[in-house]
Amino acid sequence: MSTARAERLVNLVLALLSTRQYLTAERIRGIVPGYADATSDEAFSRMFERDKTELRELGIPLETGRNSAFDTVEGYRIARRDYELGEIELAPDEATAVALAARLWDSPELTGQAHGALVKLRAAGVEVDDNAPTIVEPRVHTEPSFAPLLAAVQDGQVVQFEYRRSGSPERRRRTLEPWGVVSWRARWYVVGHDRDRDAPRCFRLSRILGEVRRIGEPGVVRRPQDVNLLEFVAGTPGTEDPDADTSPVSLARLWVADGRAAGIRRRARPVGRMTVGADEGDVVELDLLFPESAADWIAGHGPDVLVIEPDVLAKSVRDRLERVLHGEGP
Repeated sequence: MSTARAERLVNLVLALLSTRQYLTAERIRGIVPGYADATSDEAFSRMFERDKTELRELGIPLETGRNSAFDTVEGYRIARRDYELGEIELAPDEATAVALAARLWDSPELTGQAHGALVKLRAAGVEVDDNAPTIVEPRVHTEPSFAPLLAAVQDGQVVQFEYRRSGSPERRRRTLEPWGVVSWRARWYVVGHDRDRDAPRCFRLSRILGEVRRIGEPGVVRRPQDVNLLEFVAGTPGTEDPDADTSPVSLARLWVADGRAAGIRRRARPVGRMTVGADEGDVVELDLLFPESAADWIAGHGPDVLVIEPDVLAKSVRDRLERVLHGEGP
């Protein structure tokens, strides 16, 4: 699907979702951005029919009807009661993925288009539901170094940049083999192998000063297969100072029920099998960079995951589950 058509469909959904009235095809043509490009009535009719078919195939329920007995032409709207999703239950790792996707898909361009569509609706005398989700709020704010770092990751090329550590005005030049760029707690980080310290490091993009320069030939940087970038940043002792030592501090052994806890399975190494009660599962090993935050993550999987060792982690997870059981929160 082209970008222009995708934007037109979004505008159409927003218009039909934000009104309590039935909108005729001609009114939709005048107020929804994108339909003005139709060169003739026949071209608009074909375009509108394709869009209606597309929305129905996507599962968006279009209602047809008339606003009064005096109307001679049927109109269209989307009933919010049919469009809105019911309650959805997500596993902790699924919820994390959905939250990240929601942040990344919000678009400033669509924000402006959506606002313009609603202004046209009101100007045309259409009653707009003010409680409807009318504007897509942009939530992703990137730093100037984001694009060149991401390009270097894709090309497998070494980079150099000036970096300012937390609480210090001093600049230091860093040479990095970048493995990836990730978002953690509303901040962006680049993760890779720091050639100056000969160790894995992550750097906050807001502290990168000036230009990011590429050095050497493309294709020389290879990301290790056993490194999870988001977990690496989250497990850095003190993410406010991501230039700290980030060596794994603990090895955990867990039992994971069959078919459960996909997020943990992606980060762990299976080493055996074990039965807990009547449930079969895998025994896995996991390198922990920040055990305290790992306890929250593991406890979020409830009975699907059991910590075998170390004992301190098992106790931390058990304490969290007991607090939840007694209604004290995590």
